[in-house]
Amino acid sequence: MNRFVKGVILLSVAAFIAECIEFLVNMILARELGEHGMGLYMSILPIIMLVLVIASLELPVSISKFIAESHERLHKSMLRHAFKMTLVVTCTTTGIAAIVLPFIPVFQSYHPLMKGLVLSLIPIIAFTSIARGYFMGKQQMGRIALANMLKKTIQLICLFLFFHWYSFDIETAVLIAIGVIVASDLVVFIYLYSQYVMAKNAVHVRSVELRGGDVRKRLLAVSIPTTGMRIFHAIANAIEPFLIKGALIAAGISGTLAVDHYGMLAGVAMSIGFFPAFIAHSIMIVMIPNVSEAYALGQYDLVKKRVRQAILITFGYGVPAVMVMYYFAYPLTQLFFDSPQAAVYLQLLWPYFLCHLFVMPFQACLIGMGLIKDVFLHNIWVHIVSFSMVYFLGSIESLNMMGVILGMNTGMLLLTALHYATICKELGVSMFLRMKKA
Repeated sequence: MNRFVKGVILLSVAAFIAECIEFLVNMILARELGEHGMGLYMSILPIIMLVLVIASLELPVSISKFIAESHERLHKSMLRHAFKMTLVVTCTTTGIAAIVLPFIPVFQSYHPLMKGLVLSLIPIIAFTSIARGYFMGKQQMGRIALANMLKKTIQLICLFLFFHWYSFDIETAVLIAIGVIVASDLVVFIYLYSQYVMAKNAVHVRSVELRGGDVRKRLLAVSIPTTGMRIFHAIANAIEPFLIKGALIAAGISGTLAVDHYGMLAGVAMSIGFFPAFIAHSIMIVMIPNVSEAYALGQYDLVKKRVRQAILITFGYGVPAVMVMYYFAYPLTQLFFDSPQAAVYLQLLWPYFLCHLFVMPFQACLIGMGLIKDVFLHNIWVHIVSFSMVYFLGSIESLNMMGVILGMNTGMLLLTALHYATICKELGVSMFLRMKKA
C-alpha cells in the first residue's frame, strides 16, 4: 500500500471518529440552544473563521509545499524564518483586531466577552499552523489525525459537562459554546507544538542557512493567494447568513422566523450533509504535499494517478452517503430537533453535498500544481453567480428557502466543473484523464 493511500486511510479513520464526536457536539448545541440560539451560533462562526484565516496566513499549505518540494537540509532554516514571520503577523493581526472588533455591529448581539475569545484564538491558531504545516509536508499524518480527534473530544466533554450540570440563557450558552472552541484549540496547540519541537530537534542533518527574504518570498508566494482565497471564502461565508435572511425577509418572512430557517439550514441540514466530508478533507491534506512533490519532479503520470484515485474514492463513499442522507433525512434531522422542514432542506441539498466532496481533492490538486490563482478566480465567479441566484430566487415569495437552496446547488456544481476542467487542461488530458489525440 503506497504512502498516499495509507495517509488517506489513517486520516479518514481518525476524522470519522472526530466527525462522530462533532455530530454529538452539534446535537448537544441544537438541544441546548434551540432553533434561534443555533441560528445565532452559526451566524457568528463565519466572522470567527475570517479572523482565524487572516491569523494563520495559510501557513499549513505553504510550509507543507516547501517541506515536500525541498531537501531536508533546508527545513530548519525555513522554519526559523517562518516562526519570525508568524510572530510579526500575529502581533499585527491581534492589534488590528482589538481595534476593529468592537466596531463590528454583529458583536452587539452577543455577550461582551465574545470579542475577547475571538482575540485569544489568533495567536493559538497562528503558531499551531507552523507545526501543522511541518507534519503535513513530512506526510506524518498520524499527529494531524490525533490532533483533530483531540480537539473534538475536548469540545464534547466540555459541552456535556457545562450543559448537563448548569442551565444558561441563550447569550451565555452561545458564549460558552465559542469558549469551548478556544479551549480545544489551545489543547491542540500544546500537543502539536510539543510534537513539532521534539521532531525538529531529532533531525541531525546538517542545516543549510537560507536568506530570510528568500524564505518569506517563497512562503508568501503560496500563502498570499491562498489566504486571499480563504479570506474571500470567509467573507462570503460571513455574508451568506445575512444574505439568506435578507432574501427571506424580502419574501415576506419575519426576521425571527428567517433566523430560525437559517438555523435549520446551517445548524442541522448542513451539519448532517457535511458529515462525509471528513474523507474529502483527509484526501485534500494528503494530496497537497503529494501532488506538489510529484509535479515539482515532473511526474505528471503520478499526478493523474492521484486524481483518478481521488475520484474513485469519492464516488465510492460519496454516492452511498448522499443516498443515505436523502432517504433517511427525517430520522437524521430528528436527532437534533423535530423539524420536517430541516429534513426537506437536507434532501434538496444532495447535489451541493456530493459536489463538495469532489471540490476538496480537486482544489488540493490545483494548489499542488501551483494553480492557486485559478482556484481563487473560480471561487470569485462562482460566488457571484451563487449569491445572485440565492437572493433573487430566495426573495420570491413562492420559493423563499427553495430558491436559496437552488442557488447554493448551482454554485457548487459550477465550482466542481471549473476545478476539474482546469486540472484536465493543465495535464493535457481529456475529461476521462486520457491523453488528448494530436
